[in-house]
Amino acid sequence: MMGRAATALGAAAVSVLGLRALGDRAADRLLDAPRVAPGEAALTDRIDALGGEVVRFRSRDGLRLGGRWIPADAADEDWAPESHEAILLLHGYSGSIAPDLVEYGPFLRRTANVLGIDFRGHGESDAGPSTFGMLEVEDIAGALAWLGERGIRRVAFVGTSMGAMAAITSVAILGDGSLTAADSDPDPTRAETDPPRPRIVGVVADSAAPEVEIPVANRLSTPFRRFIAARAFDAAARRLGADPRDTEPVRVVGLVEPVPLLLVHGQADRTVPLAAGRRLAAAAGPSAELWTVPGAGHSASHAVAGQDYERQVTDHLRVAFRTARDDDLRREGRDL
Repeated sequence: MMGRAATALGAAAVSVLGLRALGDRAADRLLDAPRVAPGEAALTDRIDALGGEVVRFRSRDGLRLGGRWIPADAADEDWAPESHEAILLLHGYSGSIAPDLVEYGPFLRRTANVLGIDFRGHGESDAGPSTFGMLEVEDIAGALAWLGERGIRRVAFVGTSMGAMAAITSVAILGDGSLTAADSDPDPTRAETDPPRPRIVGVVADSAAPEVEIPVANRLSTPFRRFIAARAFDAAARRLGADPRDTEPVRVVGLVEPVPLLLVHGQADRTVPLAAGRRLAAAAGPSAELWTVPGAGHSASHAVAGQDYERQVTDHLRVAFRTARDDDLRREGRDL
Protein backbone atom coordinates (compact mmCIF):
# COMPACT_ATOMS: atom_id res chain seq x y z
CA MET A 1 0.00 0.00 0.00
CA MET A 2 2.84 2.38 0.84
CA GLY A 3 4.39 1.52 -2.52
CA ARG A 4 1.21 2.46 -4.38
CA ALA A 5 0.99 5.74 -2.45
CA ALA A 6 4.60 6.58 -3.27
CA THR A 7 3.99 5.80 -6.92
CA ALA A 8 0.93 8.05 -6.95
CA LEU A 9 2.84 10.90 -5.28
CA GLY A 10 5.66 10.49 -7.77
CA ALA A 11 3.26 10.63 -10.70
CA ALA A 12 1.63 13.74 -9.24
CA ALA A 13 5.03 15.41 -8.86
CA VAL A 14 5.88 14.61 -12.47
CA SER A 15 2.52 16.02 -13.54
CA VAL A 16 3.11 19.23 -11.59
CA LEU A 17 6.58 19.60 -13.09
CA GLY A 18 5.18 18.87 -16.54
CA LEU A 19 2.47 21.49 -16.15
CA ARG A 20 5.01 24.05 -15.01
CA ALA A 21 7.25 23.29 -17.98
CA LEU A 22 4.22 23.57 -20.27
CA GLY A 23 3.36 26.92 -18.70
CA ASP A 24 6.93 28.17 -19.10
CA ARG A 25 6.97 27.27 -22.80
CA ALA A 26 3.60 28.93 -23.34
CA ALA A 27 4.77 32.03 -21.45
CA ASP A 28 7.80 32.30 -23.77
CA ARG A 29 5.48 32.58 -26.75
CA LEU A 30 3.00 34.79 -24.91
CA LEU A 31 5.52 37.44 -23.85
CA ASP A 32 7.46 37.48 -27.12
CA ALA A 33 5.05 38.81 -29.75
CA PRO A 34 6.07 38.94 -33.43
CA ARG A 35 7.71 42.32 -33.95
CA VAL A 36 6.47 42.71 -37.55
CA ALA A 37 3.36 41.14 -39.06
CA PRO A 38 3.39 39.43 -42.48
CA GLY A 39 2.88 41.85 -45.34
CA GLU A 40 4.03 44.99 -43.52
CA ALA A 41 6.89 45.58 -45.95
CA ALA A 42 4.34 46.19 -48.70
CA LEU A 43 2.80 49.08 -46.76
CA THR A 44 5.74 51.47 -47.10
CA ASP A 45 4.27 53.52 -49.94
CA ARG A 46 0.90 53.83 -48.24
CA ILE A 47 2.52 54.93 -44.99
CA ASP A 48 4.59 57.52 -46.85
CA ALA A 49 1.44 58.79 -48.56
CA LEU A 50 -0.01 59.62 -45.13
CA GLY A 51 2.82 62.08 -44.59
CA GLY A 52 3.66 63.22 -41.09
CA GLU A 53 6.87 62.31 -39.33
CA VAL A 54 8.56 59.39 -37.62
CA VAL A 55 8.88 60.12 -33.90
CA ARG A 56 10.91 58.73 -31.02
CA PHE A 57 10.08 59.02 -27.34
CA ARG A 58 10.49 57.08 -24.11
CA SER A 59 8.03 55.06 -22.12
CA ARG A 60 7.49 56.07 -18.51
CA ASP A 61 9.86 53.30 -17.45
CA GLY A 62 12.58 54.36 -19.89
CA LEU A 63 12.24 52.21 -23.03
CA ARG A 64 12.79 53.85 -26.41
CA LEU A 65 9.62 53.71 -28.46
CA GLY A 66 8.83 54.48 -32.08
CA GLY A 67 5.76 55.99 -33.66
CA ARG A 68 4.40 58.19 -36.39
CA TRP A 69 2.71 61.58 -36.10
CA ILE A 70 0.09 62.40 -38.75
CA PRO A 71 -1.29 65.95 -38.79
CA ALA A 72 -5.05 66.45 -38.97
CA ASP A 73 -6.66 66.93 -42.36
CA ALA A 74 -9.52 69.46 -42.28
CA ALA A 75 -11.42 67.76 -45.08
CA ASP A 76 -14.92 67.89 -43.55
CA GLU A 77 -17.00 71.03 -43.85
CA ASP A 78 -18.87 70.35 -40.59
CA TRP A 79 -15.81 69.80 -38.37
CA ALA A 80 -12.75 71.91 -37.66
CA PRO A 81 -9.82 70.00 -36.07
CA GLU A 82 -7.97 71.86 -33.32
CA SER A 83 -4.19 71.89 -33.15
CA HIS A 84 -4.28 71.04 -29.42
CA GLU A 85 -6.16 67.74 -29.92
CA ALA A 86 -4.92 64.30 -30.94
CA ILE A 87 -5.95 60.67 -31.25
CA LEU A 88 -3.59 58.03 -29.85
CA LEU A 89 -3.81 54.92 -32.07
CA LEU A 90 -2.94 51.62 -30.35
CA HIS A 91 -2.33 48.34 -32.19
CA GLY A 92 -2.97 44.74 -31.27
CA TYR A 93 -0.72 41.84 -30.34
CA SER A 94 1.98 41.22 -32.98
CA GLY A 95 3.26 43.57 -35.63
CA SER A 96 3.87 47.31 -35.70
CA ILE A 97 1.44 50.23 -35.85
CA ALA A 98 1.84 50.43 -39.66
CA PRO A 99 -1.23 48.36 -40.67
CA ASP A 100 -3.45 50.30 -38.25
CA LEU A 101 -2.16 53.64 -39.54
CA VAL A 102 -2.98 52.58 -43.10
CA GLU A 103 -6.44 51.30 -42.17
CA TYR A 104 -7.63 53.84 -39.60
CA GLY A 105 -5.36 56.87 -40.09
CA PRO A 106 -7.08 58.33 -43.20
CA PHE A 107 -10.47 58.76 -41.50
CA LEU A 108 -9.23 59.44 -37.94
CA ARG A 109 -7.11 62.38 -39.11
CA ARG A 110 -10.26 64.11 -40.34
CA THR A 111 -11.15 64.54 -36.66
CA ALA A 112 -7.76 65.26 -35.04
CA ASN A 113 -4.02 64.79 -35.28
CA VAL A 114 -3.03 61.13 -34.98
CA LEU A 115 -0.12 59.59 -33.08
CA GLY A 116 0.35 55.89 -33.77
CA ILE A 117 2.85 54.12 -31.53
CA ASP A 118 4.71 50.81 -31.56
CA PHE A 119 4.28 49.10 -28.22
CA ARG A 120 7.39 47.68 -26.55
CA GLY A 121 8.63 44.60 -28.35
CA HIS A 122 6.89 45.67 -31.57
CA GLY A 123 7.95 47.53 -34.69
CA GLU A 124 10.75 50.04 -34.07
CA SER A 125 10.47 50.06 -30.27
CA ASP A 126 12.86 48.56 -27.76
CA ALA A 127 12.48 44.93 -26.79
CA GLY A 128 10.02 44.22 -24.02
CA PRO A 129 7.36 41.68 -23.06
CA SER A 130 3.80 41.89 -24.35
CA THR A 131 1.47 41.91 -21.35
CA PHE A 132 -1.98 42.80 -22.78
CA GLY A 133 -2.12 46.13 -21.00
CA MET A 134 -0.13 45.91 -17.78
CA LEU A 135 3.23 47.22 -19.06
CA GLU A 136 1.76 48.85 -22.15
CA VAL A 137 0.39 51.45 -19.73
CA GLU A 138 3.99 52.65 -19.39
CA ASP A 139 4.20 53.11 -23.17
CA ILE A 140 0.94 55.05 -23.22
CA ALA A 141 2.12 57.23 -20.33
CA GLY A 142 5.25 58.06 -22.34
CA ALA A 143 3.13 58.92 -25.37
CA LEU A 144 0.95 61.22 -23.26
CA ALA A 145 4.05 63.01 -21.98
CA TRP A 146 5.31 63.45 -25.56
CA LEU A 147 1.93 64.83 -26.61
CA GLY A 148 1.91 67.23 -23.66
CA GLU A 149 5.32 68.54 -24.65
CA ARG A 150 3.94 69.15 -28.14
CA GLY A 151 1.10 71.27 -26.74
CA ILE A 152 -1.70 68.70 -26.98
CA ARG A 153 -4.37 69.37 -24.35
CA ARG A 154 -7.03 66.80 -25.24
CA VAL A 155 -6.52 63.24 -26.48
CA ALA A 156 -8.73 60.28 -27.37
CA PHE A 157 -7.64 56.65 -27.52
CA VAL A 158 -8.51 54.30 -30.39
CA GLY A 159 -7.28 50.74 -29.88
CA THR A 160 -7.85 47.33 -31.41
CA SER A 161 -7.57 44.00 -29.58
CA MET A 162 -4.58 44.29 -27.21
CA GLY A 163 -4.49 48.02 -27.93
CA ALA A 164 -8.15 48.27 -26.89
CA MET A 165 -7.39 46.44 -23.66
CA ALA A 166 -4.39 48.68 -22.99
CA ALA A 167 -6.50 51.79 -23.64
CA ILE A 168 -9.07 50.76 -21.02
CA THR A 169 -6.40 49.79 -18.50
CA SER A 170 -4.48 53.03 -19.06
CA VAL A 171 -7.44 55.29 -18.34
CA ALA A 172 -8.17 53.33 -15.17
CA ILE A 173 -4.56 53.41 -13.94
CA LEU A 174 -3.39 56.81 -15.16
CA GLY A 175 -6.68 58.67 -14.74
CA ASP A 176 -8.17 60.90 -17.40
CA GLY A 177 -5.81 63.79 -16.64
CA SER A 178 -8.49 66.16 -15.38
CA LEU A 179 -6.78 66.27 -11.95
CA THR A 180 -3.32 67.20 -13.16
CA ALA A 181 -2.41 69.02 -9.92
CA ALA A 182 -3.85 66.51 -7.46
CA ASP A 183 -0.46 65.47 -6.08
CA SER A 184 1.43 68.74 -6.52
CA ASP A 185 2.74 71.09 -3.87
CA PRO A 186 -0.08 73.46 -2.78
CA ASP A 187 2.51 76.23 -2.50
CA PRO A 188 4.61 75.75 -5.64
CA THR A 189 7.70 77.77 -6.40
CA ARG A 190 8.04 79.91 -9.52
CA ALA A 191 10.35 77.35 -11.11
CA GLU A 192 9.30 75.98 -14.46
CA THR A 193 7.39 72.71 -14.35
CA ASP A 194 6.89 69.93 -16.83
CA PRO A 195 4.15 70.57 -19.38
CA PRO A 196 0.74 69.22 -18.30
CA ARG A 197 -0.29 65.91 -19.77
CA PRO A 198 -3.34 66.03 -22.03
CA ARG A 199 -6.75 65.13 -20.73
CA ILE A 200 -8.18 61.83 -22.02
CA VAL A 201 -11.61 62.75 -23.37
CA GLY A 202 -12.80 59.55 -25.05
CA VAL A 203 -11.96 55.93 -25.85
CA VAL A 204 -12.83 53.60 -28.73
CA ALA A 205 -12.02 49.99 -27.86
CA ASP A 206 -12.42 47.54 -30.75
CA SER A 207 -12.46 43.79 -29.96
CA ALA A 208 -11.42 44.18 -26.32
CA ALA A 209 -11.37 41.02 -24.20
CA PRO A 210 -12.67 41.23 -20.63
CA GLU A 211 -10.03 38.76 -19.41
CA VAL A 212 -6.54 38.38 -20.85
CA GLU A 213 -6.76 34.58 -20.94
CA ILE A 214 -9.61 34.59 -23.47
CA PRO A 215 -7.78 35.66 -26.65
CA VAL A 216 -4.79 33.51 -25.77
CA ALA A 217 -6.90 30.40 -25.12
CA ASN A 218 -8.95 30.82 -28.27
CA ARG A 219 -5.83 31.02 -30.43
CA LEU A 220 -4.77 27.53 -29.26
CA SER A 221 -5.75 24.40 -31.13
CA THR A 222 -5.22 21.97 -28.24
CA PRO A 223 -7.64 20.56 -25.64
CA PHE A 224 -7.96 22.36 -22.29
CA ARG A 225 -7.17 25.69 -23.94
CA ARG A 226 -8.27 27.93 -21.05
CA PHE A 227 -6.34 25.76 -18.60
CA ILE A 228 -3.15 26.07 -20.67
CA ALA A 229 -3.65 29.82 -21.06
CA ALA A 230 -4.00 30.14 -17.29
CA ARG A 231 -0.72 28.23 -16.75
CA ALA A 232 0.95 30.50 -19.30
CA PHE A 233 -0.11 33.57 -17.34
CA ASP A 234 0.97 31.91 -14.09
CA ALA A 235 4.45 31.49 -15.57
CA ALA A 236 4.40 35.00 -17.04
CA ALA A 237 3.50 36.45 -13.64
CA ARG A 238 6.44 34.66 -12.02
CA ARG A 239 8.77 35.99 -14.68
CA LEU A 240 7.45 39.56 -14.64
CA GLY A 241 7.03 39.86 -10.89
CA ALA A 242 3.45 41.03 -11.49
CA ASP A 243 0.33 39.43 -12.95
CA PRO A 244 -1.23 40.90 -16.14
CA ARG A 245 -4.55 39.49 -14.98
CA ASP A 246 -4.62 41.99 -12.11
CA THR A 247 -5.24 44.87 -14.52
CA GLU A 248 -7.36 43.11 -17.16
CA PRO A 249 -10.26 45.16 -18.55
CA VAL A 250 -13.15 43.53 -16.70
CA ARG A 251 -11.48 44.37 -13.38
CA VAL A 252 -10.89 48.05 -14.16
CA VAL A 253 -13.36 49.14 -16.86
CA GLY A 254 -15.68 50.68 -14.28
CA LEU A 255 -12.92 53.17 -13.47
CA VAL A 256 -13.00 54.56 -17.00
CA GLU A 257 -16.21 56.39 -16.09
CA PRO A 258 -16.97 59.26 -16.82
CA VAL A 259 -14.77 59.12 -19.95
CA PRO A 260 -17.06 58.18 -22.88
CA LEU A 261 -16.23 54.63 -24.00
CA LEU A 262 -17.33 53.07 -27.28
CA LEU A 263 -16.91 49.29 -27.31
CA VAL A 264 -16.95 47.82 -30.83
CA HIS A 265 -17.35 44.08 -31.26
CA GLY A 266 -17.78 41.77 -34.23
CA GLN A 267 -20.65 39.34 -33.89
CA ALA A 268 -18.57 36.61 -35.59
CA ASP A 269 -15.48 37.13 -33.40
CA ARG A 270 -14.06 33.73 -32.44
CA THR A 271 -11.00 35.06 -30.64
CA VAL A 272 -13.08 37.11 -28.21
CA PRO A 273 -16.67 35.86 -28.59
CA LEU A 274 -19.48 38.38 -28.52
CA ALA A 275 -20.71 37.05 -25.17
CA ALA A 276 -17.38 38.10 -23.67
CA GLY A 277 -17.72 41.54 -25.22
CA ARG A 278 -21.18 41.88 -23.71
CA ARG A 279 -19.80 40.96 -20.28
CA LEU A 280 -17.22 43.73 -20.57
CA ALA A 281 -19.92 46.22 -21.57
CA ALA A 282 -22.05 45.16 -18.60
CA ALA A 283 -19.11 45.83 -16.25
CA ALA A 284 -18.55 49.32 -17.68
CA GLY A 285 -20.18 52.51 -16.45
CA PRO A 286 -23.15 54.35 -17.93
CA SER A 287 -20.89 56.38 -20.24
CA ALA A 288 -20.06 53.20 -22.16
CA GLU A 289 -21.81 52.06 -25.33
CA LEU A 290 -21.55 48.70 -27.12
CA TRP A 291 -21.85 48.62 -30.92
CA THR A 292 -21.82 45.21 -32.58
CA VAL A 293 -21.13 44.47 -36.24
CA PRO A 294 -22.86 41.48 -37.89
CA GLY A 295 -20.50 39.12 -39.71
CA ALA A 296 -17.30 40.73 -38.40
CA GLY A 297 -14.49 38.66 -36.93
CA HIS A 298 -11.78 39.76 -34.52
CA SER A 299 -10.59 43.31 -35.27
CA ALA A 300 -12.41 43.13 -38.61
CA SER A 301 -15.37 45.42 -37.92
CA HIS A 302 -13.94 48.25 -40.03
CA ALA A 303 -13.25 45.91 -42.94
CA VAL A 304 -16.84 44.64 -42.79
CA ALA A 305 -18.82 47.77 -41.88
CA GLY A 306 -16.72 50.33 -43.76
CA GLN A 307 -18.43 53.72 -43.76
CA ASP A 308 -20.81 52.75 -40.95
CA TYR A 309 -17.80 51.97 -38.77
CA GLU A 310 -16.13 55.26 -39.65
CA ARG A 311 -19.34 57.15 -38.92
CA GLN A 312 -19.81 55.49 -35.53
CA VAL A 313 -16.22 56.06 -34.44
CA THR A 314 -16.06 59.60 -35.83
CA ASP A 315 -19.32 60.63 -34.17
CA HIS A 316 -18.16 59.24 -30.83
CA LEU A 317 -14.80 61.02 -31.00
CA ARG A 318 -16.21 64.35 -32.14
CA VAL A 319 -18.87 64.41 -29.43
CA ALA A 320 -16.14 63.64 -26.89
CA PHE A 321 -13.86 66.39 -28.18
CA ARG A 322 -16.72 68.90 -28.47
CA THR A 323 -17.83 68.20 -24.90
CA ALA A 324 -14.28 68.62 -23.63
CA ARG A 325 -13.90 71.89 -25.55
CA ASP A 326 -17.06 73.20 -23.92
CA ASP A 327 -15.85 72.08 -20.48
CA ASP A 328 -12.56 73.90 -21.01
CA LEU A 329 -14.35 77.08 -22.07
CA ARG A 330 -16.54 76.99 -18.96
CA ARG A 331 -13.51 76.34 -16.77
CA GLU A 332 -11.56 79.19 -18.36
CA GLY A 333 -14.57 81.46 -17.85
CA ARG A 334 -14.68 80.65 -14.15
CA ASP A 335 -10.94 81.33 -13.83
CA LEU A 336 -11.19 84.83 -15.32
